[in-house]
Order: sequence, then C-alpha cells, then structure tokens
Amino acid sequence: MPLATVKKQEIIEKFKTHDSDTGSADVQIALLTERIRYLTEHFKTNKQDHHSRRGLLKLVGRRRRLLDYIKASDKDRYQNLITELGIRK
Repeated sequence: MPLATVKKQEIIEKFKTHDSDTGSADVQIALLTERIRYLTEHFKTNKQDHHSRRGLLKLVGRRRRLLDYIKASDKDRYQNLITELGIRK
C-alpha cells in the first residue's frame, strides 16, 4: 500500500536537504523506512503473506544500499539520519 500523500509530504519536508528536494538519498531512506514499518505491522496479523514478505526484503536491501552510500560520503549525516529514523546499526 502506498503512503498517504499527506504523510509522504510530511516526511519529505522533514528530511529534505534544500527547498525543492524530493528525491535525495535522505528522503528516499525516510520514505522506505515508513513503508518498512507499515509492512512489519502488516505481517503481525498476516503471517502467511509470503509475497509481500519478499517485497519487504527488497525494500530493506534498497534502504541498506542507500545507507551505505551516505555512510561512505558523509559519516555525520549518516549518524544523524539513523538516529532520527530510529534505525539500529
């Protein structure tokens, strides 16, 4: 299920790096994190939904690659991002 437009705009406003930013790595990671959280809650009630579980694993992999990119380019930005999103690592 896609994110609601209002929720998506809130996330973009919070994590954007400049005024017209909608697709920076920070914003992408924040949006992926929100979708991952939604799917995690979905699996608590739908344990046998294996097709969606595969999609979740793909989202986690994409977020991991983006986080690795930010970590390689700017460690402070990486630390701020994972603490703001509550991602452990």
